[in-house]
Order: sequence, then structure tokens, then C-alpha cells
Amino acid sequence: MDGATEDIEKLGFEDALNELEQIVRSLESGEGKLDDAIASYERGAALKKHCETKLAEAKNRVEKISFTGNGGAETAPTNIG
Repeated sequence: MDGATEDIEKLGFEDALNELEQIVRSLESGEGKLDDAIASYERGAALKKHCETKLAEAKNRVEKISFTGNGGAETAPTNIG
């Protein structure tokens, strides 16, 4: 794993999504150098993948929630790291 990927792995979903949105706005503006745009696109792709992983983890955790007979909620153990 390279340094940029490790950096992304430390981001929470909201922070990663905010950065991804900034990258999209920057790319849509069409300003800047081609090399910078390519690097931004690559980081954006990694951020998108990270966000998708975080969403899948959250969905998995929500699906494990069950309700008890008395109206309470409990969760089954998960294997998410």
C-alpha cells in the first residue's frame, strides 16, 4: 500500500466524500494542468472506492440489527475490522 492509499484509509466517510466532491468540482472546471488533473482523477477513484467500502460496511452492520420481543434492539457480532 502506498502513502496516498494509507492516507485515504484513515479518512472517515464524510471526509473522503467531501474531498471527492472537491476533486470533481476541480476537474469539471477544466482549469489546471493535465498532470494535476490525472493525479486528481486517480485520487478521486481511490476515494470513490474507499467511500463504497465504508458504505458497504455500514450496510452490513445495519443489516445485523434485530429487534427483541420487548421492542429493544440488538446486534449480531460482525467480522468487520
